[in-house]
Amino acid sequence: MSVIKRSTTEKDFPWWLVVLVLIGIGLAITIVANDLYTQVFSTVVKGIGITVFVTLAAFSLALLFGLGIALLGLSDHVVLRQISRFYIEVIRGIPILVLLFYIAFVGAPALVALYNWIITPLVSAGWIEPVMVRDFSLVWRAIIALTIGYASFLAEIFRAGIQSVDEGQIEAAKALGLNRFQRFRLIILPQAIRTVFPPLSNDFVSMVKDSSLVSVLGVTDITQMAKVYAAGSFRFFETYSIVAYVYLILTVGLSLILRRIEKSMRRTPAG
Repeated sequence: MSVIKRSTTEKDFPWWLVVLVLIGIGLAITIVANDLYTQVFSTVVKGIGITVFVTLAAFSLALLFGLGIALLGLSDHVVLRQISRFYIEVIRGIPILVLLFYIAFVGAPALVALYNWIITPLVSAGWIEPVMVRDFSLVWRAIIALTIGYASFLAEIFRAGIQSVDEGQIEAAKALGLNRFQRFRLIILPQAIRTVFPPLSNDFVSMVKDSSLVSVLGVTDITQMAKVYAAGSFRFFETYSIVAYVYLILTVGLSLILRRIEKSMRRTPAG
């Protein structure tokens, strides 16, 4: 009975976080004290900038694209709804890694060929030069692939959030004379954000991890820097231990920040 009646504070105390912090401190001390780990760490962290850029750019674009797909799925027109459903079901069924390869080595050359075909008259006139496939940055190929992949998941999250808004409030907004855009901006979206923020946060953290897949294209993110170092030094244990450590710092720290934002949103009364 005493176990059942233990205080909420004791029950919810994040002992897992304490253990994780202690492990992190121990690894930090090891990195500082050991020259080998110091060298590995200094090499790996050079890729943090690319990892953060790819994550932020791809997730921002996926948010916009996913919201657009969700709105298509809620359209009054059956054709638009079917297009939305087709996109979601097809893209969700393709692994992110396969999507990366497809966009990088099939989609990008096709886009370049289409662009060159469109500007053919300008090229013939000598005004501009045709674009080469190698001019299409691998970083942006990776960002486009992650955007396309994650937009299908985010679209479903947005759809669920929008549909969770009480129909009575929407009808009341109609009665007040608000048009469709005003109803969406003032009534639907503010309430839907509260519902979709936790799953969006989860997908954001997942994208930080999935951004490591861009290393297969040679993009110099954290994982690629580690692969190059390990291949040259054969220090696989030390290298990938540091990689795991860096990703844990990023993902756990981000999760704690997002969880705090989520709690503050719950405390704030709905507008």
